[in-house]
Amino acid sequence: MAGPTTQTPLDEREMAAWHALIRSHARVVRRLEAELESERGLTLQGYEVLAHLSEAPQRQARMSDLAALVVLSPSGLTRLIDKLAAEGLVERARCGSDARVVHATLTDKGFERLKEAYPVHLRGVRQHLIDHLSPAQLRAIAEALGPLGLNAPAPDCPTEA
Repeated sequence: MAGPTTQTPLDEREMAAWHALIRSHARVVRRLEAELESERGLTLQGYEVLAHLSEAPQRQARMSDLAALVVLSPSGLTRLIDKLAAEGLVERARCGSDARVVHATLTDKGFERLKEAYPVHLRGVRQHLIDHLSPAQLRAIAEALGPLGLNAPAPDCPTEA
């Protein structure tokens, strides 16, 4: 979609949209994070990693793909995976056909922890976001912001069986 140049200042409508996005995102994320931490001892990013792995084939994903999905730098994801691995929630393994590629795998313990945290996450998403919006607003948000999201890259190392 073509629009004004990158040097054109935001008009009032554009600035209002930008502020609404960043403020609402920050508010919802802060609340979800606090609830998950206090009720389940799990960070929101930790929850997201476990959730993405639970949906992946064989509950396994490349670290680089996972970093893109949870919007972390590779080093940030490494630190988070180290923490989750120390708790026995994930395991890390090199790809058999390409030693440069590292996979993270959700353990049974990690899957159980995810299932325990899911009701807290669901309640928070509903209370802090969904319940404040009409079905038409939810559709508009999904349609407007959906194309801006990242698609997970295709793996260059097949998932180990």
